[in-house]
Amino acid sequence: MRLSSLSSDGGSDGGSAQSKNDSSGSGAQKLDRKESYKAQRKNYRIEKKRVEKELLSTFKDETIIVLADWLKVRGSLKSWTKLWCVLKPGLLLLYRSQKCKSSHWIGTIILSTCELIERPSKKDGFCFKLFHPMDQSIWASKGPEGESIGAVVQPLPTSHLIFRAPTNAAGKCWMDALELALRCSSLLTARKTNRNSSFLEDSIDSTLDTEVRYENDSDVEKHFKADLEDGGSLTDEGEHGIEGVTERSDEDDSAEASDEISVIEDIAVMPPHTNYMCDQQEVFGTTGDQTEEFSDENKSIVWFLMKQVRPGMDLSRVVLPTFILENRSFLDKISDYYYHADIISKAAAENEPFMRMKTVVQWYLSGFYKKPKGLKKPYNPILGETFRCYWEHGNGAKTFYLAEQVSHHPPISSFYATNRQDGFTISGTILAKSKFYGNSTSAILDGVATLSMLARGEDYVMTMPYAHCKGILMGTMTMELGGKVNINCEKTGYNTELEFKLRPFLGGGELTNAVSGRIKIGKETLAVIDGHWDDKVTIKDKKTGHEEILWQITPEIKSSRLKRFTVPVEEQSEWESASLWQHVGRAISNEDQVAATEEKTKLEVAQRQALTDRKEVCEEWVTKLFEHEGIQFNIDGTPSEVPKYTYKHADIRPWDPRNDLQQYENNYVVCTKTRHKTPMIRTQSIVSVLDGDKPPNERVSSISRRRKTRDLESKKQRSQDSDTSNAGLPSANEKHPRGSSSSNSNIQEALKPLIDEQRAMSERIGKLNHSIEVCLYQQKERDSHTNLNRDLVLLVILVVMIQAVLNWVLTERANRQS
Repeated sequence: MRLSSLSSDGGSDGGSAQSKNDSSGSGAQKLDRKESYKAQRKNYRIEKKRVEKELLSTFKDETIIVLADWLKVRGSLKSWTKLWCVLKPGLLLLYRSQKCKSSHWIGTIILSTCELIERPSKKDGFCFKLFHPMDQSIWASKGPEGESIGAVVQPLPTSHLIFRAPTNAAGKCWMDALELALRCSSLLTARKTNRNSSFLEDSIDSTLDTEVRYENDSDVEKHFKADLEDGGSLTDEGEHGIEGVTERSDEDDSAEASDEISVIEDIAVMPPHTNYMCDQQEVFGTTGDQTEEFSDENKSIVWFLMKQVRPGMDLSRVVLPTFILENRSFLDKISDYYYHADIISKAAAENEPFMRMKTVVQWYLSGFYKKPKGLKKPYNPILGETFRCYWEHGNGAKTFYLAEQVSHHPPISSFYATNRQDGFTISGTILAKSKFYGNSTSAILDGVATLSMLARGEDYVMTMPYAHCKGILMGTMTMELGGKVNINCEKTGYNTELEFKLRPFLGGGELTNAVSGRIKIGKETLAVIDGHWDDKVTIKDKKTGHEEILWQITPEIKSSRLKRFTVPVEEQSEWESASLWQHVGRAISNEDQVAATEEKTKLEVAQRQALTDRKEVCEEWVTKLFEHEGIQFNIDGTPSEVPKYTYKHADIRPWDPRNDLQQYENNYVVCTKTRHKTPMIRTQSIVSVLDGDKPPNERVSSISRRRKTRDLESKKQRSQDSDTSNAGLPSANEKHPRGSSSSNSNIQEALKPLIDEQRAMSERIGKLNHSIEVCLYQQKERDSHTNLNRDLVLLVILVVMIQAVLNWVLTERANRQS
């Protein structure tokens, strides 16, 4: 019994010892799993960063290129843009030019999320489409060098992209290359999974009794989740231990989320932008202020100027005295039209085409009633002078206005106003001309302005009246507006004709500042307009006879003018209007005409010296904000003598309230802050910006050069494909790019003399075209002078006849009374 008891006691001790060993072994196993999980999470982040570095190296490595060539890409507005496309494994990069600079980057397409399909097309070439099957974004959030905003081109779709190759062979080549790049991206994904699997397999502790294998991250998470459900906490027992594990999981998830690159921009952070401040209170002149008499001193100056001119002469080259100058530039003067830009916002929101035209006319009339104190003329802008400002609307939208003097002789000013949030842009180019008629002069604004309603695709093309000043030599000087203007919308067919009437020679005081017109569709008149542009204008429906006020100047209208914001003078560049003319303006405000004349002369002398310097080195003036786009056409379709200039950074995309937040301006570029970083493409031209600056015959040579390069690259691609199938010959793949690059350099060296010769010929042709334009302009001026002289003679004869008739009537009346 004793032995049995001893044996039983020993057995119980041995059983307790065995149970302790089992519990300690399970605790060690749990501890090993915890340490293994931590190590896995750490190596998971390291592996993730390593893959990101590999992707960035693929971005920047110029040797890893599957195919690169020009393709036409269809934008959101169904217009085609020619872009330089670079295909890499898993990626398709779009550039504005062949240089592949950071500033020319447009966007990057992630091919692993895309499907490829051939797309039928009626036009020449070969079309194919890259699209996301779930209609999600195919764009990467950042560029190869961390760019967040793409180059300025036209808008591209988010979930798909349609490409057009020039030929079927080129299209098939691109299809094969994209298939290869898609396979490369899938292999990369598979390799990442295998790498994680091998890492997880190797990280399992060899002390475990059973062999554990994990295929991917989800299996790991499931394993540890099951382990926690079965054994509770890895640290403590009970509910507190489970909460501790949950908190740790949240920290890991937040750490993992911090590694992700968010595609949503921070709404609270404002990008770099220009600092503006509100303008001072405006000063309004009255109708009585539009008459003025010269002092004896100023009359002598006027008579001295009259000796230098003749009737019909253009006054753009005549230096005018400072006492007739208004204290602001002509570029600033044009901005008077936008103090009621909220009326355009109402027009863009109207549903009926007639109401839109009617509201546009209302806005057009709102730009004339602000008058200076006395008869004043704004400064003639200096070549290269710029001006910028904006108006803030009640809904928070902003109308930005930018202007530049793009030519001095003849004086040409270009301007651009934009408010994408309210759905409109305005652009125009004006040639300012002055005509002298003896006792009067006219300031003619030749050119057109185009109001574009972005969401509707409507363009309202309008002309401007001329300013007529009479009584220069005899009588009281007065200023009026005259001439016929048109506002035409080709898309809707509506047209408005307005006539600003001059006061007649005899009587007619009720016709001072009178305006009349009509709104038509085709040849049918829908409404008649009549009134005074500085007081009240009414509109009468032609069918119903109903008459209402179209525009009236009231104290409420003046108080509702939008507040204008400009850049402080101390923060402006040397070429901005307020900074450029500040000394002249200060002297005019102090009524110091001598100092004003001296400061004005300094600017004129500096401008002439700059012109002389450019001629000596054979340099042409290069505009800053606007680019020349050829001939501009009048409303009737005839070519205009005013060239066409467009704003380089124009954005004509309709406003997207889900993505677009607000517009802002930085360094004369009007940008849009968005929620998501998407490529912004804004030009409708299918010719690249790089080729657009080249002469036509050099473009031909570049096209032929691209074809040769395309053939070489296609041969290179075919050889690379064949070499890829031979795994045992890696040296061929290494040597081939060197031979291709050397052949390309040889071709470029051979073509360099031809390109230089063509560039010289294009420069000669450009100078010849400029000489022809100058000759045509001078001939037109001489013809207009001849017509004006004839009209002046007829006018004198008419005045003499009227005077004779009046003398006869007065003589007869005196004889009857006697």
